[in-house]
Amino acid sequence: MKKFKVKNWKKRGFEFLSIFIAVISAFALNSWNEDRRDDNSGNKILIEIANGLEKDIEDINHNIGGHKYGISACVYFRDLLLDKEINSDSLMYHYLNLTRDFVSIQNVAGYETLKSQGLELIKNDSLRLKIISLYEYDFNTLRKLEEEYSEMQFQESYFKEINNDFAPNFKFNENGNITGIDLPIKISEDRKKILLLYLWKIQTNRIFILKYYSDIERKIIAIQKHIMAEKR
Repeated sequence: MKKFKVKNWKKRGFEFLSIFIAVISAFALNSWNEDRRDDNSGNKILIEIANGLEKDIEDINHNIGGHKYGISACVYFRDLLLDKEINSDSLMYHYLNLTRDFVSIQNVAGYETLKSQGLELIKNDSLRLKIISLYEYDFNTLRKLEEEYSEMQFQESYFKEINNDFAPNFKFNENGNITGIDLPIKISEDRKKILLLYLWKIQTNRIFILKYYSDIERKIIAIQKHIMAEKR
């Protein structure tokens, strides 16, 4: 009888151990599958973010070029006000660029997908923090500078007054198209000083935001390289 109980205990112990191993294995397999799905999802999102950042760089370069044209326009009209020699053929080209504003456009679809599925999908802490900082801070700051900061709203802040001083000096043909400008420009010394100050402010603010654009472009390139390294 005692021998039977020992055998029965061993049998039940073996069955329990088998069930335990099966359950643990099932949990391990399920966990592995979930990790694999998370890795696949994370990689897909990283690819989407990388593609979006490529478009962002295109937009950044467009705005950088526009601000550089604006700086050239400031130099052009400063020379004009100071009675220096200018190229009259490029008058309207510079006039259009002088107070032109820009908007900041970001492709956030990949990042929004990441937030909705969980930021922890990106296992690399350093990469995750870089991405969060770029989208939550850098891009938002850039958008506010371009679209909300009053001194950066050149068209609204400066065009009307600048136009009031320059327009009476423009030459027009019979069709009403601008053909040039009367030189030397007829404007009081006080107004000339005010316009020179406006040009200085416009140029200074454009130089400031160009530095910010360059910093963001550097961060984007670093993130792109980091993403490529993660995908290897």
